[in-house]
Amino acid sequence: MSTSVVVTGLGIASPNGLGTKEYWSSTLEGKNGIGRITRFDPTGYPSQLAGEIDGFEAGKHLPQRLLPQTDRMTRLALVATDWALEDAGVKPGSFADFDMGVVTASSSGGFEFGQRELQRLWSLGSQHVSAYQSFAWFYAVNSGQISIRNGMKGPSGVVVSDQAGGLDALAQARRQIRKGTPLIVSGSIDASICTWGWVAQGASGRLSTRTDPSRAYLPFDADASGFVPGEGGAILILENGSAARQRGAKIYGEIAGYGATIDPKPGSARGPGLRKAIELALADAGVGARDIDVVFADGAAIPELDRIESEALAEIFGPRGVPVTAPKTMTGRLYSGAAPLDVATALLAIQEGVIPPTVHTAAISDYQLDLVTGAPRRAKVRTALVLARGYRGFNSALVVRDFRESSNN
Repeated sequence: MSTSVVVTGLGIASPNGLGTKEYWSSTLEGKNGIGRITRFDPTGYPSQLAGEIDGFEAGKHLPQRLLPQTDRMTRLALVATDWALEDAGVKPGSFADFDMGVVTASSSGGFEFGQRELQRLWSLGSQHVSAYQSFAWFYAVNSGQISIRNGMKGPSGVVVSDQAGGLDALAQARRQIRKGTPLIVSGSIDASICTWGWVAQGASGRLSTRTDPSRAYLPFDADASGFVPGEGGAILILENGSAARQRGAKIYGEIAGYGATIDPKPGSARGPGLRKAIELALADAGVGARDIDVVFADGAAIPELDRIESEALAEIFGPRGVPVTAPKTMTGRLYSGAAPLDVATALLAIQEGVIPPTVHTAAISDYQLDLVTGAPRRAKVRTALVLARGYRGFNSALVVRDFRESSNN
């Protein structure tokens, strides 16, 4: 029997809410966190909207010595980790140093920090570049800073697979716990709303250029024309299920199954890999299609990608065979932070018995989706499927379920 891996703590930083309580209430209310960019002047850029986190003051949460050496992304990740550990009831000394590890995902690294230091290099010379540039921009910096701040010396790493990376990191964390590490900090916080990062994101050709926040990001809608990026995500505390129960931890749910695939080369005779990723995740969890109570969709808002996702869901669950939602329409796509936030949202849905809505959008009838729109839907949620896809063909699927009803506990 495989070791059950459960989530005991959540730390959320989202454009529509800082902290789990604020995020969850805002999501059920349908509060939109998307607006015109304020972190720089977007005039002249084709895309001018983003999901920005307002009201975050790092100096109120972190030691001053950390501020000069960290990007905004890392500051958010450190604070979200503090919140997640507190939520899990993990205090200094609760675990031995080598019994705790960190596995996060990253899509871009600390772009804002890197941009500032490169500008100093170009305009002032190398002697004006911060020594912290050597690591503050790096993909692995969040894992490193979290482990240093919390004395975590167990297995650690970073996964880079664009938007799918958040699920891949949680799967890697589950693997490390099954190998014997009692606790892993996992998930992702991403933030790349700066001019350098914006140009890089725009190069994909997938960003919405609309200026109305309520009509810019419309997955599965007839007016879908690209997505809106955002910043934030979620940090989760993963533990061995039996050990967590023995120490009396609050358990949100179990990471029950995972599957990942890569799409074939464009022009190949083989079809997309998303359906296979879903099938692998269901098989890994030991559940069938009828056991899934809700799907948290990737929701690319690219017509072709929406078609691929809706077809995969219809083939596995049947036409309109399962409720589908994409709460990220309130936040934008948070790159590697999007999927961990969806996982956290799915776990809250399991706890509360409610499916949050997909705002602003209405699914095309041809997609044959039971898309939850307008208002939350009351439902008994025991098992949820979370999907994420990354640029260049990454597909990941994760099954989470109520640990109280798990057959493996």
